[in-house]
Amino acid sequence: MVRAELVCKDFGALKVLRGITLDVQKGQVLVLVGPSGSGKSTFLRCINHLETISAGRLYVDGELVGYRERGGKLHEMKPSDVAKQRRDVGMVFQHFNLFPHRTALGNVIEAPTQVKGIKKGQALERGKDLLEQVGLADKAEAYPAQLSGGQQQRVAIARALAMDPKLMLFDEPTSALDPELVGEVLGVMKKLASEGMTMVVVTHEMGFAREVADEIVFMDGGVVVEHGDPVEVMTNPQHERTKAFLSKVM
Repeated sequence: MVRAELVCKDFGALKVLRGITLDVQKGQVLVLVGPSGSGKSTFLRCINHLETISAGRLYVDGELVGYRERGGKLHEMKPSDVAKQRRDVGMVFQHFNLFPHRTALGNVIEAPTQVKGIKKGQALERGKDLLEQVGLADKAEAYPAQLSGGQQQRVAIARALAMDPKLMLFDEPTSALDPELVGEVLGVMKKLASEGMTMVVVTHEMGFAREVADEIVFMDGGVVVEHGDPVEVMTNPQHERTKAFLSKVM
């Protein structure tokens, strides 16, 4: 579903990604962990071309992301073509980014009606179903300001799912939440994983990584230091940098 080949990203002189190569299989949950500034969120944003890459290739479902290749050179796509690619990739951010003037249900149906042209009646039915799936059937008419952080993040997940994505990206989806609200969001993510959704998750929730991930990737300094089975990596890390990181977060 995702293939990264020697992906690099520079911000001026700052090299944030230094040749990331990894694959995510269809139906797999890949969790990215590592210290702040290791390039995890930047890599996630490159997958749906919110950040352009400086070198390498990124593919989603076999299609080159954000570029067309001609004569061995990459040419950036028009914004309208990039937007079409993004329809298939759901993204949930650290901060919920809900429309404050729309209800929970209004937020969920906005993209399907405006971007996909789905009829409002059909979108409303699907939207209510999605809110029920994330445990918020009774909050359909509530505005974001009337919801807790955990509830807002669950609306954000329902909104991403409303586009029927083939891939879901989660960028530290629980880090802005009070500790007692983290579990309700992770519960929704566990349910998605059990239903076979392909997911790439940046998180500091090591218990979630151990329980749900098919593969864990430890990044530091813009490179993949270590990857493999979550239990194996967490209980028997091979690299000193991985050991040092895990000793602080476990």
